[in-house]
Amino acid sequence: MDLQAEKTELIKRLKQINDLSLIQAIKHLVDYGLKEKEGRISIEQYNKELDEADAEIDAGEYLTHEQAVKEIRSWKEK
Repeated sequence: MDLQAEKTELIKRLKQINDLSLIQAIKHLVDYGLKEKEGRISIEQYNKELDEADAEIDAGEYLTHEQAVKEIRSWKEK
């Protein structure tokens, strides 16, 4: 398969996913891949991302280790 066909197939599969956590994980992977292509991020961007992550944690938007393991195991069942 060529690159465009792979992208099209991936988009089809993503449209079938109804798990927000899985979509967010995939989004983070894509974001990471795009950053790698652009090169290193600035220290300002790094600190901004740390601040955003801290804010999410303060707001209770995180998974415990046990919750993360349970969620990952549920992916295998699907």
